[in-house]
Amino acid sequence: MKLSIVSPVYKAEHLVDELVERLEKTLYDISDFYEIILVEDGSPDNSWEAIEKICAINKNVKGIKLSRNFGQHYAITAGLENISGDWVVVMDCDLQDRPEEIPKLLDKAKEDYDIVYAQRQLRQDSFFKKISSKLFYKTFGYLTDSKQDPSIANFGVYSKTVIHSLLSMNDHVRFFPTMVQWVGFKSTKISVAHSSRAEGKSSYSWGKLIKLAFDNIISFSDKPLRLTIRLGLVIATLSFISGLIYIFKYINGEIKVLGFASIIISIWFLSGLIIFILGIIGIYLGKTFDKVKERPTYIISKMVN
Repeated sequence: MKLSIVSPVYKAEHLVDELVERLEKTLYDISDFYEIILVEDGSPDNSWEAIEKICAINKNVKGIKLSRNFGQHYAITAGLENISGDWVVVMDCDLQDRPEEIPKLLDKAKEDYDIVYAQRQLRQDSFFKKISSKLFYKTFGYLTDSKQDPSIANFGVYSKTVIHSLLSMNDHVRFFPTMVQWVGFKSTKISVAHSSRAEGKSSYSWGKLIKLAFDNIISFSDKPLRLTIRLGLVIATLSFISGLIYIFKYINGEIKVLGFASIIISIWFLSGLIIFILGIIGIYLGKTFDKVKERPTYIISKMVN
C-alpha cells in the first residue's frame, strides 16, 4: 500500500519532530512505501527550519514552503497536489489528530470505502473552540443546505480517486471538508481518540472563523440570495398589514400628524434593506471578480525531497 500523509504546518516548530517520529512508528508496520508531506504555511516561527532539518536526515519526509500564509486549506491543497500514494491521510500538525489512529482508519477503508472520516467523540478543545466550531457548522450547514458534523474535520483517509476529483475543482475558495463532501464517493466514519493541543493555541480567532464561514457560504451556496426573496415577501406582507393598521387609526382619528411616522419608517427601513441586498449581490460579484482574475490559490517558494 502506497500511503501519503499531508499535514499543514503553522506555528509548530517544536511539534514537527514528535509528529514525524510518531508517524514513522505507526507507518513502519502498515506500509512498504509512505511519504510524509509537511506544508509550511508562512509560519512566523522557525517551522520551516525544523522541516528542513528533518528532511535532511529522512527522505520519507517532503517539505513544501508557501511564499506566505495562504491558510490551512490552501496548504492542504498544495500538499495534495504533490502526493504519490494510492491512499492519503490528511491531518493537522498540532498532534490533536493522533497518528496512532491511522491503522484503524486504513482497516476500515479496506472494507471498500473511498473515504473514512475520523470522528472525534470526546474533543479535547477549549470551551471557546467547541462553541465556535458548533456555531460555525450550524450556520454553514443551514446556509449551504448541507449536513455538517462538528465532530469531523480534516483528519481521515481518502483514496487517490477522491483526491484527484477534489483537485479538479477550480474553486477559488478552498475548504477541504466541504469539498470532500461535495465530490461524493462511498464514505463512512469511525470514532477516534482526540488529544489536547500539545503546544500553543488555535490560530482561529472569532474574526477568522467568521471570515472562513462567510467565504465558504458565498462559494458553496446561493442561499443568501434566495433568502433575500423571502425577506422581500415578508416585508411586503408587513407593509400591507401596517397600511391596514394606519387606515384603521386614521378612521378613528388616532393619527395627529398625518404621514410623518409612515414616511420616516418606510425610508429608513427600505433604504437599509436595499443597501443590505446590494451588499450581498456585491459580495457575489466580488467573488466572481476574484475567480475571473485566475490567480493561483497558493504559491510555493521552496520544496525539499
